[in-house]
Amino acid sequence: MKVTVIGGGLAGSEAAYQLAKRGVHVTLFEMRPGKLTPAHRTGKFAELVCSNSLKSRDIYNAHGLLKLELEKLDSLIMRAAKFAELPGGKALVVDRDKFSTFVTETLTSLKNVKIIREEITEIPADEVVIVATGPLTSDRLAESLQKVLGVEHLSFFDALSPIVDAESLNFEKLYFKDRHGWDDSSYLNAPMTEEEYYRFYEALLNAEVYMGHDFEKEEKVRYFEGCLPIEEMARRGPETLRYGPLRASGLPDPETGKEPYAVVQLRPENQEKTAYSLVGFQTQLKIPEQRRVFRMIPGLENARFLRYGAVHRNTFIKAPAVMLPTLQVKNRPNLFIAGQLVGTEGYVEAAMGGLVAGLNAFLLISGKSPVVFPVNTMIGALLDYIAHSDPEHFQPMNANIGLFKNIPPIRRKNRREFIVNRAIKEFDEWLKSLKIS
Repeated sequence: MKVTVIGGGLAGSEAAYQLAKRGVHVTLFEMRPGKLTPAHRTGKFAELVCSNSLKSRDIYNAHGLLKLELEKLDSLIMRAAKFAELPGGKALVVDRDKFSTFVTETLTSLKNVKIIREEITEIPADEVVIVATGPLTSDRLAESLQKVLGVEHLSFFDALSPIVDAESLNFEKLYFKDRHGWDDSSYLNAPMTEEEYYRFYEALLNAEVYMGHDFEKEEKVRYFEGCLPIEEMARRGPETLRYGPLRASGLPDPETGKEPYAVVQLRPENQEKTAYSLVGFQTQLKIPEQRRVFRMIPGLENARFLRYGAVHRNTFIKAPAVMLPTLQVKNRPNLFIAGQLVGTEGYVEAAMGGLVAGLNAFLLISGKSPVVFPVNTMIGALLDYIAHSDPEHFQPMNANIGLFKNIPPIRRKNRREFIVNRAIKEFDEWLKSLKIS
């Protein structure tokens, strides 16, 4: 039994692991480091190119529920996250280098995984294939995929947050505090007065933006709503940032005991806390403008930037027109598509797609029917969205409670508890009946 996996990101790594641990011979193609994308910096598997946060661990949050389901399915990505975990309060935050190293070493240690470091430009026709090349799929492979699917691919733009050197920060103006009270060492806070906030806001509005490479220039730039550049949020009005990434609720200044007018949060990038990323500060400002504007934040006046914010294109397919909830292509059932390419947004969501594609590819080559996850589980709800949304208005989606259907008329305050408890119960019952290792 053999399967070809194209792409060594979160989805491809997870798919390869799920297949290999079940005895399948996997050929894993990854073009990095020979050919890098506009966002990647290394050749390691499952490199995290945006934030180092995998979002909430709370099971009564959609992302926490998704993590719980993946853990029950022995997800490689979840094991790597636990290995590389940093203090993050309510969020699962990881040391990105340790995380990708764990995944890389795990896959290279598996005897039935053959790793080939080259770009694939054509999708093999007569074998079981999982395409998990992510939102930065190379142009030639995207063209090949377009021919197979018979529809044009879509694209939106995603952005990276800057990372600053801890030694360059003025800690006399900053304080540690987690707004949820989980772990006050998880976030460093830069409080702003009303005057400081509006001075920063005006500078942000008037700063020059980078228009991108030729391949990124389109008549209408469409950002994913869950990852808007901070200057795009600012254009929506002066209060947008104060009720978004700069909200001060739950973050009282320890010296005054009062909440500041606004707060910029910084999250540790590694266990040693030598680097911090600016939470919610994904941006397409020009590099000199990033230095000028972001150094207006109290405590960051002399910040050294270890990585600047950037914008890159993300490619995804019109999944409801061509995909089944098993992540098989409708007109070619031996072809699976997983990860952000299929229209999920987020690290854990990408891993979910790889796990489902890997599991179903295994069932297919074993002569069994691929499985459809129960729609009342978080995985099932996401896959249902992928397969059954309106194709003409399809946009990438995070895990969220709003995806759940079939909810009886109950009081609003009990709604989330009902959804999560039902999801856990149905998932456990389904997993027990599945009877696969």
